[in-house]
Amino acid sequence: MGPEGEQVGVVRVADALRLAEEAGLDLVEVAPNARPPVAKLMDFGKYKYELAQKARESRRNQANTVLKEIRFRLKIDDHDYETKKGHVERFLGGGDKVKVMIMFRGREQSRPEMGIRLLERLAEDVAELGVVESKPRQDGRNMTMVLAPTRKKSEAKSEQRRRREAERQAKRDRQAERSAKSGS
Repeated sequence: MGPEGEQVGVVRVADALRLAEEAGLDLVEVAPNARPPVAKLMDFGKYKYELAQKARESRRNQANTVLKEIRFRLKIDDHDYETKKGHVERFLGGGDKVKVMIMFRGREQSRPEMGIRLLERLAEDVAELGVVESKPRQDGRNMTMVLAPTRKKSEAKSEQRRRREAERQAKRDRQAERSAKSGS
């Protein structure tokens, strides 16, 4: 195969090497098991560089979802609930899963339905950012529920990157505007 991917045909190895040298390219065997073996004229250094770039890009876009944990008490005040709900929203918005845990103490253990109500209320409040992955279940003195984000972590990361870049650009624009005013 030629450098542009065109078919050259069956060529002896010596002729193929001469063609590669004339073009300033490398002769790379692409399919050694084929009959006859397929070789391609290409710049091997450039090819390896492009493969490394693709691998780096795919690693950058691949993001691991982390299981964040947040703990509630059954008798939580409204303001504390709103604060913790804000944390859950931030975690889900960042593309992470959230394990919500309610800790029961003393007589509270005899009222698991109150814990279920609190967890369901939280799930309804953050419904636009996440869905319930595992329903509330009693686990000794604790009740747990797992919320999963509605969008992938890679989407959330790229959104954060775009927003950060837009903020930086706006800051640069403001600085340029200030320097233009002070210079005139």
